[in-house]
Amino acid sequence: MDHPKALRPESLARWSNEKMGKSTIFRSDRIMVGLNAFEPGQEHALHAHEGMDKVYQVLEGTGTFLLEDREEAMAPGIMLVAPEGVPHGIRNNSDGRLLVLAILAPAPA
Repeated sequence: MDHPKALRPESLARWSNEKMGKSTIFRSDRIMVGLNAFEPGQEHALHAHEGMDKVYQVLEGTGTFLLEDREEAMAPGIMLVAPEGVPHGIRNNSDGRLLVLAILAPAPA
């Protein structure tokens, strides 16, 4: 993206039957905005980031946020903030697709 413009993130999703699809909507040194696209049964394993906070916003579908020691239901409109060092992940345990907006700050190297 060369300059700000209105868009529908869903139109930029990359779906894959092999693994979670990832696409980048915007990236600078300060922030990265992307999409994580999950087919039924796919997951992003529990992981943590050093020196980076992450925000997830569910756009479509349902699933489960995996957190350090618990799980939280996901549905459209639900947001989760994973601060630096907090283990987090996502599991699509539904029969439909799951699309999640991911915002990372600062952007990964």
